[in-house]
Amino acid sequence: MSILNSGNIHAFRNRIKELSGQDVSHCIQCGKCSAGCPISPEMDLQPNQVIHLIQVNDRDTVLRSSTIWLCASCQTCSVRCPDRIDVAGVMDSLRKLALEEKVPPGEAPGVKFNELFLDSIRKRGRVNEMETLLQFHLATHQPFKDTYLGLMMLAKRKLSFSGRKIKEVKKIKEIFQNSKRILHEK
Repeated sequence: MSILNSGNIHAFRNRIKELSGQDVSHCIQCGKCSAGCPISPEMDLQPNQVIHLIQVNDRDTVLRSSTIWLCASCQTCSVRCPDRIDVAGVMDSLRKLALEEKVPPGEAPGVKFNELFLDSIRKRGRVNEMETLLQFHLATHQPFKDTYLGLMMLAKRKLSFSGRKIKEVKKIKEIFQNSKRILHEK
């Protein structure tokens, strides 16, 4: 049964409290979480707006926003909150809920980046930064973004064309298979 069809007007807020251990009804909307967030310029909803939408039980808007996927979980918002709400923990719970309910993430670039990042780890056991960023910039239709920075990093040997592979990639593949199996068992 969907949260909205459960008959409880606070079902979404209660579910987030259950998942995160955070009672967002205590938020006073001071905006400190949003003001300190290093990713907020890229977000479609500011962190305090996400919290407000949870308070008013607007499940669809929150779960379809790119904000929950862009959040870096850096904890800046949580540390700044005068009400001691772990906003980053709430974002983690929102991602979990969106995955559980199979809510499509929309055009969130963070989702695409995560997918490419994990594919790189799955193939090599570690991230090939050059390949991952090139694929990401092609996928987001910005093929020349960060070109100057990339060239500078190559010149200083901080980045390489060839990605390294760990010796026991098989173990990494087993981890991915086991985590997929565990998710399907839930």
